[in-house]
Amino acid sequence: MAERPARQQRRAHHAEVLRTERLTPHMQRVVLGGSGLADFVADTCTDHYVKLVFPAHGVTYPEPFDMQRVRDEFPREQWPVTRTYTVRAWDPRLRELTLDFVLHGDQGLAGPWAMRARPGEIIHFMGPGGAYAPRADADWHLLAGDESALPAIAASLESLPDGAEVRAFVEISGPEEEQKFDSDVEVVWLHRGDRPVGEALVEAVRALEFPAGRAQAFVHGEAACVKELRRLLRVDHGIPREDLSISGYWRLGHNEDGWQASKREWNARIEAEQESGDAAAA
Repeated sequence: MAERPARQQRRAHHAEVLRTERLTPHMQRVVLGGSGLADFVADTCTDHYVKLVFPAHGVTYPEPFDMQRVRDEFPREQWPVTRTYTVRAWDPRLRELTLDFVLHGDQGLAGPWAMRARPGEIIHFMGPGGAYAPRADADWHLLAGDESALPAIAASLESLPDGAEVRAFVEISGPEEEQKFDSDVEVVWLHRGDRPVGEALVEAVRALEFPAGRAQAFVHGEAACVKELRRLLRVDHGIPREDLSISGYWRLGHNEDGWQASKREWNARIEAEQESGDAAAA
């Protein structure tokens, strides 16, 4: 299973805000550039991600920024907070990094920053990480997720050759959140409305008539929804772990700090349940 690798200390970079754009009512784009991206590379995975660094209020860290040095020299309450965002696009010629942010009004940390970011502002980040890219040897591809997975799904669709066999499902709040991609694949937009997050996505994938051949699947979003889809794909359809990139990007009722602290235990428990299901089905 193409899960994200174990945490490791990633190189810190700094970048300058070049421009911003409101894509939809709840999606903000920020394009970063500048000399701090001279050695940055993000060209092997379509789910590349970076960890943006937000300083503690009133705290200035020594340059060049180094997270380990900060943790060694500053009390814990002065450590910065990180937030993880998928790389929507990386232009190696222009040295421009594009990140898309789901907005929840003034809630959260990164979303409000993205709404207020202005050209010339500097932000530090670490990365990139990443583990998934569509493989040429797959007979068909399943891409499914909510708003949080939309940048990776879009990047994946744009990386596939014309004519690739793809089934793509994206759950969003409503039609105003739909986006256009540089791809000939028809995306099935699932409008959530007042339904619980993930319900429409699980329903759509469960109803899908799977094409013949070897599938490669990328399924990310709210953790409880992903749990349901993991069982569907692994147990009901027998897709091997190595053909799956599937994980909860977030969990209802948890901020990123709380979710990341419990994510490994959650995934281990779900994996154990899946193992039991595999054994029962054998």
